[in-house]
Amino acid sequence: MAGSRPDPTAAGRGTDRLKSFLAGEARALGFSALSVAAPDTDPLLRSRLEQFVALGRHGSMGWIAETSDRRSDPRTLWPEVRSVIMLAMNYGPETDPRAGLACRSNANVSVYARNRDYHDVIKGRLKELAGKFAARAGGDVKVFVDTAPVMEKPLAQAAGLGWIGKHTNLVSRDHGSWLFLGSIFTTVELEPDAQKTDHCGSCSACLASCPTEAFPAPYQIDARRCISYLTIENKGPIPQEFRRAIGNRVYGCDDCLAACPWNKYAVKASEAKLIARPDLQAPPLAQFLAMDDAGFRAFFSGSPVKRIGRDRFLRNVLVAAGNSGDAALVPACRDLIADASPLVRGAAVWALSNLTGLAYMSGLARQAEDETDGSVREEWRLALASGGDRTDGTRPT
Repeated sequence: MAGSRPDPTAAGRGTDRLKSFLAGEARALGFSALSVAAPDTDPLLRSRLEQFVALGRHGSMGWIAETSDRRSDPRTLWPEVRSVIMLAMNYGPETDPRAGLACRSNANVSVYARNRDYHDVIKGRLKELAGKFAARAGGDVKVFVDTAPVMEKPLAQAAGLGWIGKHTNLVSRDHGSWLFLGSIFTTVELEPDAQKTDHCGSCSACLASCPTEAFPAPYQIDARRCISYLTIENKGPIPQEFRRAIGNRVYGCDDCLAACPWNKYAVKASEAKLIARPDLQAPPLAQFLAMDDAGFRAFFSGSPVKRIGRDRFLRNVLVAAGNSGDAALVPACRDLIADASPLVRGAAVWALSNLTGLAYMSGLARQAEDETDGSVREEWRLALASGGDRTDGTRPT
């Protein structure tokens, strides 16, 4: 009828039907939760991000500084966006991953990296869901999984999937801390969901659990001290001050996530591609020390571990070997002090000096004299000056 006004009640019912459709399709695709956020994010987000970068807490992750403007506002990334559909997929482990830290001759791989790369798993599902949604609702869609300048955790909090805990990760009353996040940006306007209340209270279990004290304050993190950063994003040698604390963690760290009491409601992942492979639950360090590049690529095919490359991975494994106290690893570490990669050679010197002692290292002084890389020469200098510092607290003789 000419001059009639749109019925807001009818519009609301249409939005509700679309969200119900989305929720049903998301469950069928293996997602654990879905909520909607408006694209206008927390006005304080930009200043917090700027402060994080200004303090240098992003470390060598230069892309965070380079894309900070786009990160802090989804509308800068895509001006046409009207709604952000946030989705979560549970990847909960069967047991507490910290139990493996006591097995010092075995590697501890972060829970999220014990099977297929979640980027591939989730992005395919997101594309399928986005396609079905666009066919039903019209409008344009874009999907993102952790690789674009999108701040998934603040958006997930804004959508009501949970709250950002003191460890700076999302926490859900239903799923704990074991959640992968993905987003669908759309030009369709949907009713946003209500935010959840922060339920951390006076608990500081996650902060206390961090081996390297990476949290300057609750709800703040210094990536430069985080084991996940040090073993994954960091491209150089692991700073001496953190090597002991890394223990046998060869890729990432789960301590702050695992410490969260809300994990009492978490369940084991149901998606087969996110359930740990048996050979990545507690693999022996010796197996990895023997890997060449081809072996590394074959073993970690389809895994997120593959993206750091064999040399950075071997650096991590050698730090774990140096912390193991396992004399059986000495021959493999000795072989690696002649590796083609300076990164591997330097870590091998440190590992060997901690597994043996000054007398043993002095017998290898010729290799130290022939070393051409400055950082590796420094590792040799420290090893020959101190004879290492054994993991049991005694000094080698």
